[in-house]
Amino acid sequence: MNEELLARVGAWMAMDPDDDDRATIEGLIDEDDEVEIRRRFDRPLTFGTAGLRGPEMAGPAGMNRCTVRRATQGVVAWLDEIGVDSSRGVVVGRDARRGSERFHDEVVGVLLGAGVPVLEMPRPLPTPLTAFVHRALGTAAAIMITASHNPAADNGYKLYGPDGSQIVAPHDAIVERGAREAGASAWAPRTSPRHAVVGEEVLERYRAHMVARFGVAASELSLAYTPLHGVGGETMVELFRRSGFTRVAVVEEQFRPDPSFPGLPFPNPEEAGALDAVLARAEEVGASLVIANDPDADRVGAAVRGADGSWRVLRGDEIGWLLGSVALAAAGDEDVVATTLVSSSMLEKMAASAGVAYVTTLTGFKWLTKAAPGRRLAFAYEEALGFAVDPCVADKDGVSAALALTRLAHDLSLHGLSLLDRLEELEARYGVHAGAQLSLRVNPPRGREVLDEVMRRVRATPPTTLGGLAVSDVVDLEHGVDGLAPTEGLIWRLGATGRVVVRPSGTEPKLKSYIEVVGEPAAPDLAGERVRCDARRDAIREDLARLLDLGA
Repeated sequence: MNEELLARVGAWMAMDPDDDDRATIEGLIDEDDEVEIRRRFDRPLTFGTAGLRGPEMAGPAGMNRCTVRRATQGVVAWLDEIGVDSSRGVVVGRDARRGSERFHDEVVGVLLGAGVPVLEMPRPLPTPLTAFVHRALGTAAAIMITASHNPAADNGYKLYGPDGSQIVAPHDAIVERGAREAGASAWAPRTSPRHAVVGEEVLERYRAHMVARFGVAASELSLAYTPLHGVGGETMVELFRRSGFTRVAVVEEQFRPDPSFPGLPFPNPEEAGALDAVLARAEEVGASLVIANDPDADRVGAAVRGADGSWRVLRGDEIGWLLGSVALAAAGDEDVVATTLVSSSMLEKMAASAGVAYVTTLTGFKWLTKAAPGRRLAFAYEEALGFAVDPCVADKDGVSAALALTRLAHDLSLHGLSLLDRLEELEARYGVHAGAQLSLRVNPPRGREVLDEVMRRVRATPPTTLGGLAVSDVVDLEHGVDGLAPTEGLIWRLGATGRVVVRPSGTEPKLKSYIEVVGEPAAPDLAGERVRCDARRDAIREDLARLLDLGA
């Protein structure tokens, strides 16, 4: 093992406060396991699409007490460098994952030790509530310990800046530099006069606002709900009840937080099988709507019972169109709606028809919430089940989005219609937009290296056809597009028929492809048009699966 690597390992261990983690690394040194040591030290966690996120393990490539301690020191240095008065305080929240309480305690102690006031969330709560409290109280920053929908082995560190939204470049680089340069940190207990707990009256401001926006006097709508073993359950059920939706059946075995996520290898409403239990519960009670939050409740998935009694799980884009149709109907002259370049193109057409300003951003809500500087962001969404339906939260919010979707289902039901009827109306007007994802997961230890190799290969030799359609244009997002900042990914345009976007995930070891095939507006045979578009989409997906073979 070379001296440079050993020096890096030694410097890390000198700062690591965790006895077990130090013992793990010492054992690897004793075993001369350079491969494993390099896995933990050669690629430190960096701020990706939604902050730091990775497996809980010793070393800078993992989430651990040392990573969290150094990141928090980086936050303190960043606030000082950009001239933000840290005496405004930092809100600190957490979900209920394994390690979240320990990492949360680390953040609180380091901030207090640095003389920064802490406003601690009173218990594990949805990520959107931390974002709300931060904006409502005008604090300097907020930190949320969460890995959202990642597998149980992962955890993460999400950072909100003074504007209330997640940080973007160059702020992420400043925090990372501060973390690298961090020395021994001071520590202070919660008995510090700078420590306070966020009061229930602040959380009630969120609850009351959402009930006022999306509540009804009473509803006969029947739905089934699951928080997928996350922290959304109590908050969501209370808000359903207060909003007039009393016929809510929950999945009892998934209602309480459980960091092992039993039966859910990937606790993400997008994943195949994740909604099985709540769909079964919906069948038991005869519900017409299914709602599911991910473990930190910043995303929401849904399924709707069709006229024939079968269930249709809605894609993120479809939920986006539904919620967007409501937002656009109520939008004012200064309002803006936005989505990302990997999401469907339908929202742009809907906005143009409504005369409302529209913006496309890079992937991730850290970009979406900055889409309307000086104006009101009335609605934003990303296809990965993230929706912002109210500007009081400068991030995606699966709680308020669930209420908004349920309210729309209720309103439609009063006219004998369903969410599926509204989708058909939108497709008839703007054309079928058949979408699909292809997500290829890469397992450690060579996950990132394999993704890089595949991206280099397809960048060097892009396809000339996909699904029988000619690739009319190749856009390398590393060079930027349409005024957007450079990012990792490729767009393959298929003339006027559609497009494919390929990019590595910013939160998981995955290569993700986003397919959209667009049909003709006002097609005389909507059902036939849907079949044709779906067939083209599926053919493209098959070609992509062969093209993007990860060899792992």
